[in-house]
Amino acid sequence: MNVKRLLNTEAKEQEVVVKGWIRTFRSNRFLAISDGSTVHTIQAVIDFEKHDDSLLKRLNTGAAVEVKGKLVESQGKGQKVEVLVSDFTILGDADADEYPLQPKRHSLEFLREKAHLRFRTNTFGSVFRLRHAMTFAVHKFFNDRDYFNIHTPIITGSDAEGAGEMFHVTNHDLNAIPKNDKGEVDYENDFFGKETNLTVSGQLEAELAATALSKVYTFGPTFRAENSNTSRHLAEFWMIEPEVAFNDINDNMDLAEEFLQYLCRYALENNRDDVEFLNQREIQENKSKPQQERPELNLIERLEFVVNNTFERITYTEAIEVLQRSKPYKKKKFKYPVEWGKDLQSEHERFLVEKHYNKPVIITSYPASFKAFYMRSNEDEKTVAAMDVLFPGIGEIVGGSQREERLEVLQQKCLDFNIPEEHIWWYLETRKFGTCVHSGFGLGFERLMMFVSGMGNIRDVIPFPRTPGNAEF
Repeated sequence: MNVKRLLNTEAKEQEVVVKGWIRTFRSNRFLAISDGSTVHTIQAVIDFEKHDDSLLKRLNTGAAVEVKGKLVESQGKGQKVEVLVSDFTILGDADADEYPLQPKRHSLEFLREKAHLRFRTNTFGSVFRLRHAMTFAVHKFFNDRDYFNIHTPIITGSDAEGAGEMFHVTNHDLNAIPKNDKGEVDYENDFFGKETNLTVSGQLEAELAATALSKVYTFGPTFRAENSNTSRHLAEFWMIEPEVAFNDINDNMDLAEEFLQYLCRYALENNRDDVEFLNQREIQENKSKPQQERPELNLIERLEFVVNNTFERITYTEAIEVLQRSKPYKKKKFKYPVEWGKDLQSEHERFLVEKHYNKPVIITSYPASFKAFYMRSNEDEKTVAAMDVLFPGIGEIVGGSQREERLEVLQQKCLDFNIPEEHIWWYLETRKFGTCVHSGFGLGFERLMMFVSGMGNIRDVIPFPRTPGNAEF
């Protein structure tokens, strides 16, 4: 039985076996053992006089052990049960002088350098149990609502976002890349016979599936070759992208709100121990920060903020008007300009959520000038049926839109965005054969994980972060 189940078992002096890793061994008597099933450890009590002293000296932090004994009511505080050990075996030693994760507080920067071991800490145990729970919750949410999971390609010939920051895929000899008559890379003789890249999104392919299966979603790895070392950028990350036939922008907003509330509620109800641990960790961390840098709401309060509030829905134009009437704008406290036609920055988004509306916000009808080609043009021909969902502490967490279903309009957008039609001929063809209104959005899974875990750096919510200059593990 794992530690999580044992801690919830009634003690009747039954014989039990526990396998795990030593967190602490104190007073030559009390072992705290973790097997990763919970943030809590189980205490194993050893009568050291009954065991060889040389064996006891091997009971170091990090060692793998198997203990056998009786499950009894605990005599100490903090746990209901403990194991009175009759026999134990050391399955794997951990040299006390070399093991880097001693029972003390380690910095997150240090632990990133020990990514092969950081799962063993309380913090990362909680983060990655929570990541699993959120993965399961995503699939459960969509499965319970009759969506179909589509595995979209990782290798693609299209740039869905038009950003151009993509990793190239080739089997050319990089020391002797063949060129054509124009001096360009000869992709015709490459593996796929054309230029290919790692995908930045599964959206375009998901749209194809939605035109037959009606309700689909993707959940897979995506890649962006953006040379950025900020706390919110990764080169490899995971995206959740539902696409729904016959949904307009309002249906899309309804789906995003229901989905996000479901995920936050799931974390609170099903991973309470890990959320409470991470909540306390954040509170302790914030004590060392200046008052103005501390969040007004703690982690649990932010999750409840999402679950308990109906999301405010406003247009981009209304958002600009609110911001321009605000005290920070009038007192020139905003770092970035607030004017129609410019994209909103995180400071603007957080003001709307945390100060003005005091609830999550969905902004719609953005200027077409800084949105993607596939977003449906509104009747004013200046804005598109886009939407961003804004959360406290993080700003934008979801971006989506009603997709442009009119062939002639989409063809014009391809011209405007310099997208050759031959690159996405298959995407355009779906507008010829049974086209319909449809919508979807993207949720960056690591952005969600930052919100539900309270971790401040995106590198700490994915097991092995890929960033510029870093692909070690």
